[in-house]
Amino acid sequence: MNVSLRQLRIFVTVAQVHSFSRAGDVIGLSQSAISHSVKELERQCGVRLLDRTTREVVMTEAGQQLAARLERLLDELNSTLRDAGRVGQQLSGTVRVAASQTISAHLIPQCIAQSNLRYPEIDFVLHDRPQQWVLESIRQGEVDFGIVIDPGPVSDLQCEVVLSEPFLLLCREDHPFSQMPQVPWQALDGERLVLQDYASGSRPLIDAALARQHIAAQIVQEIGHPATLFPMVEAGIGISVLPALALPLPQGCHLAVKPLTPVIDRRLMLVQRKKRSLSGAAQAIWEVVRAQAHCLTQARIHDPLFNVPDADQT
Repeated sequence: MNVSLRQLRIFVTVAQVHSFSRAGDVIGLSQSAISHSVKELERQCGVRLLDRTTREVVMTEAGQQLAARLERLLDELNSTLRDAGRVGQQLSGTVRVAASQTISAHLIPQCIAQSNLRYPEIDFVLHDRPQQWVLESIRQGEVDFGIVIDPGPVSDLQCEVVLSEPFLLLCREDHPFSQMPQVPWQALDGERLVLQDYASGSRPLIDAALARQHIAAQIVQEIGHPATLFPMVEAGIGISVLPALALPLPQGCHLAVKPLTPVIDRRLMLVQRKKRSLSGAAQAIWEVVRAQAHCLTQARIHDPLFNVPDADQT
């Protein structure tokens, strides 16, 4: 039996108003369309449901029983659909977000604070993990979404760029580079570098930048946590390349940060599973992260670290 929900709604309306024309006015269809739909339903059921007269439509016994049961079923269906809509739109519950360490330390706290103000019924839970763990947790559905450094081509994930920022040079205040307004990447050739290891999404981008500039730098230490870069460089072990989001420098340190030229950016992305819808609460938090990334971009407009003269961006 191939009966549509539309046919059932039409039949119940006819049963309620006892007229094809009035049912057509209620539903917004022509009288002939109403009549055709009821005839098709009768054909599918194999029984006459209505007796037509010149003045009115009268239910047969089978039609009366069917109409009575359908009214209850359609009311329950409407209630179920309304409940489903409320669940999808509710701004409460738990939203799990994964991000790598630098992002977690320097962008997410503002996002959580803003979420707590705007959506007090949403519990924002952060999973602070290396980038590959973040990507895998998104794929496995262990988190609602994540914020990562551009992972490159990924066919199973939906990515949205929310922030682009440059890589910067970190050195001691007594290093010759600290006296330069900006430092060419080429100047790093032969220098001792302290870099994050490959758990960081930034490391492949830094390696690619060094390779494009044909720089033979000496990597003397590879560390896991970005905060370890500062004491390593301050101790004179080497200089470093770090993303802008790793700033500000620790208070009281004797370090300097300089723009690198040509400017090479990394992109931060909101990432979710492709073809999977976010809940209303998760979508709200997604928008909070996007807005906070935009605020950070606006705050950097007049900072000289982020405004290297065009002549050097070649």
